Amino acid sequence: MRMETKMSKTEKVLLGILEELEREDFEKFQRYLWHDGVLGRFPHIPKSKLEGLDRINTVNVMLQTYSNHTLEVTKVVCKKMKIMGIWEKHDKDISEPEELPVPGEMYRTYVWTAGVNQEHEVIQIENASREPDTEETITTLDNIFKDSPGRSKPIRTVLTKGVAGIGKTVLTQKFTLDWAEDKDNQDVHFIFPFTFRELNVVKEKKFSLVELVHHFFNETEEVGICSFEEFQVIFIFDVLDEYRLPLDFHQTKFPNKVTEPTSVDVLLINLIRGKLLHSARIWITTRPAAANQIPADCVDRVTEVRGFNDLQKEKYLKNSFRDKEQASRIISHIKKSRSLHIMCHIPVFCWITATVLEEELEKREGGELPKTLTEMYIRHLKGNLIFDPSDLTECGIDLEAASVYSGMFTKILKKEEGLLNSVFCFIHLSLQEFLAALHVHQTFIKSGINLLDGKQETSWMPKEMKTTPDLHHLHQRAVDEALKSPNGHLDLFLRFLLGLSLETNQSLLRGLLTQTGSSSQTNQETVQYIKKKLSESLSAERSINLFHCLNELNDGSLVEQIQRYLRSGCLSTDSLSPAQWSALVFILLSSEEDLKEFDMKKYSASEEALLNLLPVVKASYKALFVLHEIKYRDVSRTNIDLVFIVGSSAG
Repeated sequence: MRMETKMSKTEKVLLGILEELEREDFEKFQRYLWHDGVLGRFPHIPKSKLEGLDRINTVNVMLQTYSNHTLEVTKVVCKKMKIMGIWEKHDKDISEPEELPVPGEMYRTYVWTAGVNQEHEVIQIENASREPDTEETITTLDNIFKDSPGRSKPIRTVLTKGVAGIGKTVLTQKFTLDWAEDKDNQDVHFIFPFTFRELNVVKEKKFSLVELVHHFFNETEEVGICSFEEFQVIFIFDVLDEYRLPLDFHQTKFPNKVTEPTSVDVLLINLIRGKLLHSARIWITTRPAAANQIPADCVDRVTEVRGFNDLQKEKYLKNSFRDKEQASRIISHIKKSRSLHIMCHIPVFCWITATVLEEELEKREGGELPKTLTEMYIRHLKGNLIFDPSDLTECGIDLEAASVYSGMFTKILKKEEGLLNSVFCFIHLSLQEFLAALHVHQTFIKSGINLLDGKQETSWMPKEMKTTPDLHHLHQRAVDEALKSPNGHLDLFLRFLLGLSLETNQSLLRGLLTQTGSSSQTNQETVQYIKKKLSESLSAERSINLFHCLNELNDGSLVEQIQRYLRSGCLSTDSLSPAQWSALVFILLSSEEDLKEFDMKKYSASEEALLNLLPVVKASYKALFVLHEIKYRDVSRTNIDLVFIVGSSAG
């Protein structure tokens, strides 16, 4: 199970802390856990579940309740008990982070785009990992609301963008923690961190602004605060894209009175507009696709979280393992797989990768490590689910058997009118895409129904007369649908769907995939179909994704052919087919050396060559050209440092 290694380390650290406590202090530790409101944003554990438990069983209950946040809760309690010396002693024993890694830099951007970003987030990840920093400023948490030189009005509203799993939520949590620990923003009296998932729970209710704060932070009501006009306040609204009500800034009116209860969306709109509590500062996080919900005139600063650059990937992975030789092997393995290397730009995927590969190295003796996304996700998700007990019971799942599964979902818990409301989300959107592919694959194998077809018809023929579904037809339809998509939203789904047809991956899912329906002939037909599509006029993004698909099918014939030409020095770009051009682009994009300084003179000085190699030019930090037949209008579309060399013999 993927989380066992992590949880066993958590258990060891927590048990070590509890064993150092005298009986009186241990019971005090338990009381902090069962008192409501003591643990801040974390739910308390009912007294009936803790009373009379020994240290080992207390650890088990904490793990079941807090999962990956167990050590974070432990630290909160240790701080309240003023026993941080014990915490710090055991904290040193943790060789790899229990929480998801802190993201890379946050960049302040100067361009506001009102339209919707239509790219699939995997494409955005590839672009972001290569974007230059020349016109942007790295923004740290302590200066996110600080005014820029020459700015006439203060920064009130900050919008932070970033793809799913890039670390936006972690940043807001660290910002709040630094304030709570008196490290930063000491002019601020209150920080109120909301998530839009929590606001979804009360979207049908009506509140005044003060009532909304009282509802989620009842301590403010207990001390008698009925207005925030005299205080310096920061509101954090995390993950705008998960809010289920539209924010209509054009039609929404201001309430007649500040104290008048109204819907949550109206409160949010007027708070962001500055009509409510104008002195408050607002921080909103969102995925890029939802950023346009907030009008540009309501935002004073836009920042972007880009995740790990290559150096940060290596640093995180090195710090994740005690064994430096093991770390070096894993880093080398990831660099060889372009798909894995790109995805490790996302901190949460870096964490998944480190977790999976560590276990694989421990299990295997000189064996091959997972090199495709499909295999990585299968190994991560096996035995790695967590649901609410009632959900499991309704599905006929044994609670005791399911209690050992954790790690795939983040669980948001909030006590409301005596009830515990639970909201679930995937720790990264790619997990949802993998499960969607698994569902489509399984449905087709078991029933012959292609869920990618618009109309579904149930066959009336008896079971014994039905023929075995041809998986190749499903693959063809999936390829066609992915190529038709204007924003590439099916790209990752397609990679997973094709990868699931490999016998090696199906063997990992033995017990779940009782029928396979695939064969080497089926996969070869799919490979040929993809190669046929590559011979057509496709966009660079679609072609590159098809090569990722071939990689998932363990077919590298086109790439190997071009690599042989490159090694022999016999590559002639004048006679390359569209598929071979795409293979060359794929190879060059996978080469760190070529992207540092791309020398186009090695290939061709023609306009056709530039247009075919434009994705490489755009991805490069520096590109060398021979100005011979290339028109300026073509190269002007790139955003990199272009070095022009005049004359065909220039060196």
